[in-house]
Amino acid sequence: MTTYAPERHAVLLADYCVTARPGDRVLVSGSTLALPLIEALHRVLLQRGARPVVRLSYPAQIEDVQRLASDAVLDSLHPVEIEDARALDASIRILTPTPPAPDIDVARAARHRAAQAPVAMSTLHPRWNLTLYPTAFGAEAAGMTLPEYEAFVARAMFLDTPDPVQKWGEIRDFQAGLIERLAAADDVHLVSEGTDLHLSVKGRTWSNSDARRNMPSGEVFTAPLERSANGVAHFDLPTLYGGRVVRGITLTFRDGEVVEARAEEGEDVLRAALATDGGSRFLGELGIGTNVGIQHPSMNILFDEKIGGTVHLAVGQAYAENGGTNRSAVHWDMICDLRKGGRLSLDGEPFEVDGQFV
Repeated sequence: MTTYAPERHAVLLADYCVTARPGDRVLVSGSTLALPLIEALHRVLLQRGARPVVRLSYPAQIEDVQRLASDAVLDSLHPVEIEDARALDASIRILTPTPPAPDIDVARAARHRAAQAPVAMSTLHPRWNLTLYPTAFGAEAAGMTLPEYEAFVARAMFLDTPDPVQKWGEIRDFQAGLIERLAAADDVHLVSEGTDLHLSVKGRTWSNSDARRNMPSGEVFTAPLERSANGVAHFDLPTLYGGRVVRGITLTFRDGEVVEARAEEGEDVLRAALATDGGSRFLGELGIGTNVGIQHPSMNILFDEKIGGTVHLAVGQAYAENGGTNRSAVHWDMICDLRKGGRLSLDGEPFEVDGQFV
């Protein structure tokens, strides 16, 4: 069985994902559960001449803030926090899947996420990466043993190959071919069970996600025109949002805005997220997963949105690099599986059918 090696993961993050250079101030943030990877990454960054800034948290730290903080602390940042974030050159954030907190007020959680928006690395710095360290709960949520889950994570990142960087280069080249076709499109029509949605991507730029910002990756994405989405979208893969399971989401769009929202489980979380701010009811992203090394959901969006044969839409924040103008503290990816009999068409011509590109 493939084994996960934090040392190989650390080298890939430092050299490929953020290209750490001498003198760079690189933030490394993550839970104490990820100590083996954090230690390896700290050593590699020092060897590259960088200045690592390690920020450790305990597993339930964010939930404690959302539960216990005063309104003033929950809803604002200290000016020093903003200045410190601006003084970074790059950042690596390590996810460590843990059990959801059952007693978190979803409205307070949404307020806390909104307050953190000014220090989001994706808006402050071009060199940022989000990755994951395999945990026992992550394995349980994915329906695997911990050794199986570690192997799953390693394969998804190509850490089991002699040259992971070369593998990500091959994915980049394949996705560049997809983007050539997508760049000429206007109308995108998504159809699957419970879904019939039109949106426009005319004039928008497509990004080739080759794992420099998400490790693992394997997707192409853009920002739909903000007022273009019309129809219904059903998302059949479950997600975790703010530590809560949300399942069976159905959104109805009219002129870009979500006008009706339902979920089979976690509807209160969905409604709270959509009420976060003025941009949280509009789309910020259309993404197409290409990573055929990830074949089934693991209840972690970092992996699940990359599943080959799936499409995802995100409500909330758009990436400026794609030409999107929607702004929000929310960026929530929701996944539609085309492998079950779905179709993605570009200006009336099939692009992906039953999860296969045509």
